[in-house]
Amino acid sequence: MKMPGTKDKYKDKDNDNNNISSSTQLFKSLDFLYVPASDIHASVYYYTKVLEGNLLWKIHAFGVWVACIQISATGPFILLADHIKAHDPILIYRVENINKTSKILKSRGWKEEKVLEIPQGPCYVFRDPSDNAIAIYENQRPGVMEKFRGRID
Repeated sequence: MKMPGTKDKYKDKDNDNNNISSSTQLFKSLDFLYVPASDIHASVYYYTKVLEGNLLWKIHAFGVWVACIQISATGPFILLADHIKAHDPILIYRVENINKTSKILKSRGWKEEKVLEIPQGPCYVFRDPSDNAIAIYENQRPGVMEKFRGRID
Protein backbone atom coordinates (compact mmCIF):
# COMPACT_ATOMS: atom_id res chain seq x y z
CA MET A 1 0.00 0.00 0.00
CA LYS A 2 1.38 3.37 -0.99
CA MET A 3 1.57 6.00 1.73
CA PRO A 4 -0.10 9.35 0.90
CA GLY A 5 2.38 11.90 -0.38
CA THR A 6 5.00 9.34 -1.40
CA LYS A 7 6.26 9.04 -4.93
CA ASP A 8 6.29 5.65 -6.61
CA LYS A 9 9.13 6.14 -9.11
CA TYR A 10 9.22 2.48 -10.18
CA LYS A 11 5.55 2.00 -10.98
CA ASP A 12 4.73 1.97 -14.68
CA LYS A 13 1.94 4.36 -15.62
CA ASP A 14 -0.18 1.72 -17.34
CA ASN A 15 0.95 -1.04 -14.91
CA ASP A 16 1.07 -3.60 -17.76
CA ASN A 17 4.87 -3.88 -17.81
CA ASN A 18 5.10 -4.69 -14.09
CA ASN A 19 3.74 -8.21 -14.58
CA ILE A 20 6.02 -11.03 -15.62
CA SER A 21 4.73 -11.97 -19.03
CA SER A 22 7.12 -14.76 -19.92
CA SER A 23 7.60 -18.15 -18.33
CA THR A 24 11.15 -17.30 -17.27
CA GLN A 25 12.23 -14.86 -14.61
CA LEU A 26 15.08 -12.40 -15.04
CA PHE A 27 16.80 -13.45 -11.82
CA LYS A 28 18.02 -17.06 -11.73
CA SER A 29 19.23 -17.32 -8.13
CA LEU A 30 20.50 -15.38 -5.15
CA ASP A 31 24.11 -16.59 -5.21
CA PHE A 32 25.98 -14.16 -2.96
CA LEU A 33 25.55 -11.77 -0.06
CA TYR A 34 28.28 -9.14 -0.36
CA VAL A 35 28.85 -8.18 3.28
CA PRO A 36 30.93 -5.28 4.61
CA ALA A 37 33.96 -6.40 6.64
CA SER A 38 36.05 -3.44 7.80
CA ASP A 39 38.34 -5.88 9.65
CA ILE A 40 38.53 -8.85 7.29
CA HIS A 41 40.43 -11.07 9.75
CA ALA A 42 37.97 -10.48 12.61
CA SER A 43 35.05 -11.05 10.24
CA VAL A 44 36.50 -14.31 8.90
CA TYR A 45 37.09 -15.47 12.47
CA TYR A 46 33.49 -14.63 13.44
CA TYR A 47 31.90 -16.32 10.43
CA THR A 48 34.07 -19.45 10.71
CA LYS A 49 34.50 -19.92 14.47
CA VAL A 50 31.36 -18.39 15.96
CA LEU A 51 28.92 -19.20 13.15
CA GLU A 52 30.80 -22.37 12.08
CA GLY A 53 30.98 -21.37 8.43
CA ASN A 54 33.50 -22.87 6.04
CA LEU A 55 36.18 -20.51 4.65
CA LEU A 56 36.38 -21.41 0.96
CA TRP A 57 38.92 -18.76 0.01
CA LYS A 58 40.34 -15.39 1.06
CA ILE A 59 42.09 -13.25 -1.53
CA HIS A 60 43.82 -9.91 -1.63
CA ALA A 61 43.79 -8.27 -5.06
CA PHE A 62 43.74 -4.69 -6.33
CA GLY A 63 44.08 -3.42 -2.76
CA VAL A 64 40.98 -5.20 -1.48
CA TRP A 65 40.35 -8.23 0.71
CA VAL A 66 37.48 -10.58 -0.11
CA ALA A 67 36.70 -13.87 1.64
CA CYS A 68 34.09 -16.44 0.61
CA ILE A 69 32.25 -18.20 3.43
CA GLN A 70 29.82 -21.08 3.08
CA ILE A 71 27.53 -20.85 6.09
CA SER A 72 24.85 -23.36 5.07
CA ALA A 73 24.45 -26.37 2.78
CA THR A 74 22.15 -24.37 0.51
CA GLY A 75 21.64 -20.72 -0.08
CA PRO A 76 23.97 -17.91 -1.03
CA PHE A 77 27.68 -17.73 -0.29
CA ILE A 78 28.79 -14.85 1.91
CA LEU A 79 31.46 -12.63 0.37
CA LEU A 80 33.12 -10.60 3.13
CA ALA A 81 34.71 -7.49 1.64
CA ASP A 82 36.69 -4.67 3.23
CA HIS A 83 35.73 -2.11 0.57
CA ILE A 84 31.95 -2.21 1.03
CA LYS A 85 30.40 0.60 3.07
CA ALA A 86 29.34 -0.43 6.60
CA HIS A 87 25.68 -1.43 7.02
CA ASP A 88 25.23 -1.84 3.27
CA PRO A 89 25.23 -5.52 2.29
CA ILE A 90 24.46 -6.25 -1.36
CA LEU A 91 22.21 -9.07 -2.57
CA ILE A 92 23.84 -10.48 -5.72
CA TYR A 93 21.56 -12.31 -8.14
CA ARG A 94 22.75 -14.36 -11.10
CA VAL A 95 21.15 -13.59 -14.46
CA GLU A 96 21.42 -15.39 -17.77
CA ASN A 97 22.69 -12.37 -19.71
CA ILE A 98 23.79 -9.25 -17.81
CA ASN A 99 23.57 -6.88 -20.80
CA LYS A 100 20.11 -8.04 -21.86
CA THR A 101 18.82 -8.00 -18.27
CA SER A 102 20.19 -4.53 -17.54
CA LYS A 103 18.58 -3.24 -20.75
CA ILE A 104 15.21 -4.68 -19.69
CA LEU A 105 15.56 -3.27 -16.17
CA LYS A 106 16.58 0.17 -17.49
CA SER A 107 13.44 0.23 -19.63
CA ARG A 108 11.50 -0.23 -16.36
CA GLY A 109 13.17 2.69 -14.57
CA TRP A 110 16.16 0.90 -13.05
CA LYS A 111 19.23 3.07 -12.56
CA GLU A 112 22.67 1.54 -12.24
CA GLU A 113 24.52 2.90 -9.21
CA LYS A 114 27.95 1.37 -9.80
CA VAL A 115 29.79 -1.59 -11.24
CA LEU A 116 31.86 -3.86 -9.04
CA GLU A 117 33.77 -7.05 -9.72
CA ILE A 118 33.42 -10.41 -8.03
CA PRO A 119 35.52 -13.37 -9.16
CA GLN A 120 32.66 -14.60 -11.39
CA GLY A 121 32.41 -11.32 -13.31
CA PRO A 122 31.08 -7.76 -13.17
CA CYS A 123 28.07 -6.85 -11.03
CA TYR A 124 25.73 -3.97 -11.77
CA VAL A 125 24.53 -2.49 -8.49
CA PHE A 126 21.27 -0.62 -8.09
CA ARG A 127 18.96 0.44 -5.24
CA ASP A 128 15.37 -0.46 -4.49
CA PRO A 129 12.92 2.24 -3.29
CA SER A 130 14.01 1.59 0.34
CA ASP A 131 17.69 2.18 -0.60
CA ASN A 132 18.70 -1.50 -0.30
CA ALA A 133 21.55 -2.53 -2.59
CA ILE A 134 20.84 -5.23 -5.17
CA ALA A 135 23.21 -6.43 -7.87
CA ILE A 136 23.02 -8.62 -10.94
CA TYR A 137 25.86 -10.62 -12.44
CA GLU A 138 26.40 -13.13 -15.22
CA ASN A 139 28.67 -16.04 -14.37
CA GLN A 140 31.32 -15.22 -16.96
CA ARG A 141 34.00 -17.27 -15.19
CA PRO A 142 32.19 -20.46 -14.15
CA GLY A 143 35.25 -22.35 -12.87
CA VAL A 144 36.54 -19.65 -10.55
CA MET A 145 34.96 -20.98 -7.32
CA GLU A 146 36.81 -24.27 -7.72
CA LYS A 147 39.98 -22.50 -8.82
CA PHE A 148 39.95 -20.31 -5.69
CA ARG A 149 38.87 -23.08 -3.29
CA GLY A 150 41.48 -23.36 -0.57
CA ARG A 151 43.35 -20.20 -1.59
CA ILE A 152 44.19 -18.14 1.49
CA ASP A 153 46.30 -15.02 0.78
